[in-house]
Amino acid sequence: MSVDSALLEILRCPDEHHAVLTYDADAQTLTCTECKRVFPIRDGIPVLLLDEAIEPDTSAKEESA
Repeated sequence: MSVDSALLEILRCPDEHHAVLTYDADAQTLTCTECKRVFPIRDGIPVLLLDEAIEPDTSAKEESA
C-alpha cells in the first residue's frame, strides 16, 4: 500500500523541530531527516506518534566518536 505523494509533502516530524520525513516504500516507514526517528505506516496511514517511533541507534555514533 502506498502513501499519497501530496500527503508526504506536508507531513513533518511531530517533535519540536518539525523536520522533513523521508519515505521508505519497501519498509513502509517514514524517517525524520533531523532526529532519525523511524515512524511506521500501518494500513497506509502514517503513525506519527513519538511513543510509536523507533529511536535511532545512537550506540554506533558513540563508538565511532
